[in-house]
Amino acid sequence: MDTHNATIRQAWPYQQSVMDLPVNDLDAALPFYVEIMGFRLVSQSETPHKSACLVRDAVQIGLAENGGDPAQDGCVFEVDNVANALAELIANGWTERPEFQRQQHGTTSWNVFFVVAPDGLCYCYGERET
Repeated sequence: MDTHNATIRQAWPYQQSVMDLPVNDLDAALPFYVEIMGFRLVSQSETPHKSACLVRDAVQIGLAENGGDPAQDGCVFEVDNVANALAELIANGWTERPEFQRQQHGTTSWNVFFVVAPDGLCYCYGERET
């Protein structure tokens, strides 16, 4: 099995912002992002609501107890190698085994898979196809 980690190049939110993704319990949510998804916690705040900033590669995301519905939000991560991204999640202890899907957005074709975090947020990992 290839042990190379994928690089997250960019992130796009489903709703308003990748820096204000809603979670109901920040403390319960953080281990999944650090241990399974490979993010590093860089800061936490209590105001205006409990929140955290996480970073991986050149991408930052923020989780917040902001009253939003996690089941209605998340983001797309563009990765350099979607197969490595999935292999890394599994190696880190993620137990799901999603199917790869092909999606067309405008003139760009993507190979993608989806991760639903325990907090309910949905993430699409995608690699552009040439």
